[in-house]
Parts: sequence; structure tokens; C-alpha cells
Amino acid sequence: MQYTLRQLAYLVAVADHGSVTAAANALYTSQPGISSAIAQLEEQFGLQFFIRHHAKGVSLTPAGQSFVAVARNLLAHADDLSQHASALSQSLQGTLALGCFTTIAPLFLPRLLAAMRESYPDITVQLHEGDTGQLQQALLSGQTELALLYDLDLAPSLYRQTLQTVLPYAVLPASHPLATQTAVSLHDLADLPMVLLDLPHSREYFLSVFRLHNLEARVRHKTVSFELVRGLVAAGNGYALLNLRPQTRQSYAGDALVYLPIVEDVPALNIVLAWPQELRLTRRAEAFVSLCEQSISRLG
Repeated sequence: MQYTLRQLAYLVAVADHGSVTAAANALYTSQPGISSAIAQLEEQFGLQFFIRHHAKGVSLTPAGQSFVAVARNLLAHADDLSQHASALSQSLQGTLALGCFTTIAPLFLPRLLAAMRESYPDITVQLHEGDTGQLQQALLSGQTELALLYDLDLAPSLYRQTLQTVLPYAVLPASHPLATQTAVSLHDLADLPMVLLDLPHSREYFLSVFRLHNLEARVRHKTVSFELVRGLVAAGNGYALLNLRPQTRQSYAGDALVYLPIVEDVPALNIVLAWPQELRLTRRAEAFVSLCEQSISRLG
């Protein structure tokens, strides 16, 4: 079955830009040329990649979404091969599209990317932050090659490389009566107002910690901001459960916080690197995975 990398590049461009016109403008080529390339691919593979909307561009069919993800991966490997052939040395080059869970990013990425830049100065990391659903969609559509996130409700089609395991802990204002304890019980916390990190999947996880012990949390405030959770707690608005521990025990406003382990058995979470099982990683991605395995336990 014959097809060209140019045809695949045209297909991915239309998927990214949402129309043949926009893709043609971005690639400085003709609309008929792109339309012809896509038609040839559809005929060769017996698939319909797009639903055409009159005067409103195109949208991917389910088959098109899956095919475009594989096409992106193939183009990335073609770029890998070209750079390897043109650079007589063994240096790695190019762009790695990396997704990262929004609360994990500030704690791990700054030093991790500094280590990446030191080890592989010719690799550019393109960051995509988001919640679990957004990151999974980016992986499955081929917009990112890897994602650093929690192993929480991930699709079975994603491979997971565990990097670190973390337990939930309680965050309290330093002035709280429970703050002098060495650990805190969920039974004591359940009677207090809670500040909930209200991200998809995260909210269900933190509330389930109580329900596993036949308790219900009393949620006073909800926010998608990790730092606002800490700020609200530090100002005396309640307690919170979190998994990641910043080095600082102060809020942005300078109020003191206390971190306490939980007495009861609570479900741990794995921090993982994930990627689609059917796609082979580029050398850039393999280098990043290796660096994470060596470094991330020291960065948390």
C-alpha cells in the first residue's frame, strides 16, 4: 500500500487547523493539493477521516482520530531518522510534546526540564498542561507523545511507567488545635470544613478517602487551584487533603501551614509517565523517560 509522508503531513495539518483552507495557508500550498492527498489516503485505506461541514471546516471521525494519532507518530519517527542521518554525531534533536497534570507541573517540571536541557541541549520540550481527561485526549490524538500524571482512571490503551508513589496527607493552618499532633484521623477531619481541590478525578479521589471509612467530608470551598487550596487553609477556612508536598510550608500570603500524615489506611496514587501502547516512542521520548526514572524520586 503506497502513501507518502507528505500526504500524512497534509492529513495531520487539516486535523490540527480544522479546515483544508487553513491547513493550505499554514503549509503555503494549494487547497486542491491537500484535498487530493487526503482523498487518496481515504481511498487507499478504505476509511473516512473527516466529516465535511459546509463553510465550517471539517471534524475528525473516530477512525480519523485514531489514524491521525498513528500518522503523527510516524511523522515524528521520520523526523527522528532525518535528524539522525544529518547529524553525524549521536546527539538527539527536535521537539518533544509533553503533557503534564496541572498540579504536578510546578513541583517536578522546572528542575526536570533543566536536567533535560543539560543532558540533551538540542531537544526542545513543548509543554501542554491539563487535567486527566485533557491529557488522555492529547495522548490518544497524538498531540503529545508523553504525559506526566497520576495513574487515576486512565484508559486501558495507555501504557504507564510508574515513577513515584504518594499518599494523601492533611493540610492544616499552623494555628489549628490539631496542628500539634504527629498524625490526624479522618474521623477528626470529617467534622471540620474542607477545602477541596476540585479537578476532575482528583475531587472523586479525595472524597473517596473518607467514604472508604464510611465518612463524608464537609466541603466548604472548592477550587481548581492548588495554591488557592493552600491559601484558603492557611487563612483558617478549613483543612485540605493533598498528595504532593511543596518544600515551603507557607501560603503565598505568608501564613503558616502544617502537613500531617493520616492515621487510617488510605489509597496511594502513582505518578506515572503514560503513552499509547500501540505507538513506539521516539528517541527523544525514550531519553525523557530514562531521565525521569533517574531523577524524579529526588525531585518530589
